[in-house]
Amino acid sequence: MRVNYLGKKGEITSLLKTLGKIAPEERKEAGQVINQAKQDVQAAINDKRELLASKALEEKLAAETIDVTLPGRVMPTGGLHPVTRTIERIESFFGELGFAVKSGPEVEDDFHNFDALNIPEHHPARADHDTFYFNPKLVLRTQTSGVQIRTMEVEQPPLRIISPGRVYRNDYDQTHTPMFHQVEGLMVDTDVSFTELKGILHDFLRNFFEEDMEIRFRPSFFPFTEPSAEVDVMGKDGKWLEVLGCGMVHPNVLKSVGIDPEKYTGFAFGMGVERLTMLRYGVNDLRAFFENDLKFLNQFR
Repeated sequence: MRVNYLGKKGEITSLLKTLGKIAPEERKEAGQVINQAKQDVQAAINDKRELLASKALEEKLAAETIDVTLPGRVMPTGGLHPVTRTIERIESFFGELGFAVKSGPEVEDDFHNFDALNIPEHHPARADHDTFYFNPKLVLRTQTSGVQIRTMEVEQPPLRIISPGRVYRNDYDQTHTPMFHQVEGLMVDTDVSFTELKGILHDFLRNFFEEDMEIRFRPSFFPFTEPSAEVDVMGKDGKWLEVLGCGMVHPNVLKSVGIDPEKYTGFAFGMGVERLTMLRYGVNDLRAFFENDLKFLNQFR
């Protein structure tokens, strides 16, 4: 219709072209009549377009009618990684005891990663087959103990902190990965005792595993604590399983940050987050936590 009447060769367009041939006294009136006809045709076309569009919309909506009485689709949701869950459980427990959560750099200097922790230059932990070096004085941190040193450098006792975070060691097998997570704890005050350390760790492990399990402390050696101990829990198979290390802060560590070991004492402990997670959920291979297998990870939602 638009082409027939308003197109380049349409009837109304042709009439407009003949206006020049009409007598001047009739031209004005003829032009008004033709323009009015043009407007009427355009209005009719617009009305028809709106009618057709409205009808098409109604047909589309009718075809897409939603039955609101039907149950909705269950959308899949994400969940926390089991390692994150473990870190949150640890932070929650120690937070209730007044321990603040501290963090620090993952690229650490030689002093904060080794020297201040009373680790001698000949210690195996400094070897390049165990530690990732950028240069002789800069490493990927091998433990979060450097956070404790940095905290003691700027804060005075009494101190209660835990330092969760990623750490790096040159190792990879069923129970080790080059990157893993640690949580280390530190308490420094007057008259801090090993008895307090044992009590806190007993309560933590029974809270974490949610059972009244048997726990033992074995004498051990760490350069940064004296005396030192490793803590084991009794597994369901009747075997002892190592879960963390601990001890009283070595006087040399306190001296390195300007704290008087004659006035203050402290204890420290460190635990591998993946290790605790494996024991809690019965996972045999540490590497499973980092392979992004949704079938595996969905078990922990």
